[in-house]
Amino acid sequence: MNGRARWSTSDVAEVVDVSECRFGIARKGWDLPFLAEAEELAGLRRVMRVHLNLWGLPGLVDTAQLCVTELVTNVITHVGPGTPTTLAVSMNGQHLRLEVRDPDTRALPTLISVTTEEESGRGMALVNAVTDRWGVILRGDSKVTWCELNTGLRSGSDHVDGPQVVKAEALLTLYGSRDALMPQQHERLSVAVAEEAAIGLIVDLLHWLRAHGRDPDEALDRAQVHYEAELDEAS
Repeated sequence: MNGRARWSTSDVAEVVDVSECRFGIARKGWDLPFLAEAEELAGLRRVMRVHLNLWGLPGLVDTAQLCVTELVTNVITHVGPGTPTTLAVSMNGQHLRLEVRDPDTRALPTLISVTTEEESGRGMALVNAVTDRWGVILRGDSKVTWCELNTGLRSGSDHVDGPQVVKAEALLTLYGSRDALMPQQHERLSVAVAEEAAIGLIVDLLHWLRAHGRDPDEALDRAQVHYEAELDEAS
């Protein structure tokens, strides 16, 4: 057969049930106290990028960064620079939840039409436009301004889907089961165990290439180029 053989998702489905992720991703919520200053915004955006990439949600980075910037800017503008503030990030089902907490219960975020000439409130209009929902929770000595982004996942421990991911999970299930690295097929597998199986699979493939007179390093370089090209195309 000329060209590279393609394995369709229907072929995979015949080998393993891919109706839901078998490698549950643990996304433990976290919070970060800071002082609301304009100089802190770049650092907060970097923190969001790092954590969302670790959570397997790179597609939400830009929108989440925008929301955090606007919510914190709202505190700086309406409560005051230097206000003790906390950013909290968690999963709420299939939604990514962002919370910004500050100690002022009087200065509430307001939403205005972006067509007006007023500057105040435009930040919340942006948040309203790019999120599924947002709101404010008043507590005795503080308030929480929150928003939620739809991840498109089936649950908080699911992963972003795609044909490459589906094929990889089918291969890992078969490969790991052969070496007794994984539990029975109906049980949920950990990402750590799957990662070890993936590394083992890559090592075995490098041995296969070497045995057939191919350069493993060249293959790795070509694979990296293909991977980065597919990421660029997807974004």
